[in-house]
Amino acid sequence: MAVESSGITSREEPAVTARGWALAVYFGLTFLITWGIQLVLIASENGWGGLSLPPTVHYLAPYGPMLAAIVATAWIGRSAGLKELWSRIVRWRVGWGWFAIALLSPAALFAVGVAVSVLLGGELPDLALVGQVNYMPPLGLLGAWIFWFLTYGMGEEIGWRGFALPRLQHGRTAGRATLILGIFWALWHLPAFFYLDTYQAMGLWMYPFLAITIICGSVVYTWIYNSTGGSVLMAIIFHASFNTFSASAAGAGTTAVVMSAGIVLASLIIPRVYGLEDFSPRARHML
Repeated sequence: MAVESSGITSREEPAVTARGWALAVYFGLTFLITWGIQLVLIASENGWGGLSLPPTVHYLAPYGPMLAAIVATAWIGRSAGLKELWSRIVRWRVGWGWFAIALLSPAALFAVGVAVSVLLGGELPDLALVGQVNYMPPLGLLGAWIFWFLTYGMGEEIGWRGFALPRLQHGRTAGRATLILGIFWALWHLPAFFYLDTYQAMGLWMYPFLAITIICGSVVYTWIYNSTGGSVLMAIIFHASFNTFSASAAGAGTTAVVMSAGIVLASLIIPRVYGLEDFSPRARHML
């Protein structure tokens, strides 16, 4: 018997329910792990309970989405599910064009940002700063990129795009799925404003603007993910490249504003070109 309001047959209902529960478990674990780590960091920042942790503990927080994805995948898909997830994490045969977009487009945005900054009277930034990561010794450009790849790249994207996005896109347009995921992703960042020095320097009043940028960024990630047939690897590479430039001291000020504006502009162009259904030249990738 069909459910008229959704077009879902009774045989499909258990699968829909299981998918919903899997997403609930995933998001719950993601926030529990990441916010749990960040709560301890907030306590350390404020000296609560005599806690004093090194700031590098911050780099454990992004593993919340990845760990939640692994647990939820093992729960619903067992070894076959984990194998399928791994196949998308290492999916590199996507065409050189998409590989170049994932790897190099953040560098292009950074170059535009620097150019605009100089044209407006700013000084050329010390490009050596691109190889510096907060709380870490100088790593160099390649070292910084590898660091971001292994931390925020893998830690976040295996969860957000590897687990959540393809399930949210099942029965929803890419536009709606991306908006839902973007809201969760933006909320996930909130505790950092209470202990991370770079976020505290911005001030909590900047959070709504950051949230909008993150939601717009979700559109770009969905575009890359769907256009590459569900390659989590390309999302990881893009995340690592974007953080390498945007999270460095060289990417501050006007350059940061221009990079964010570029993401917002891209988020407006993508649905105009490809439509809300898929956000890409290929059909959206669903699980």
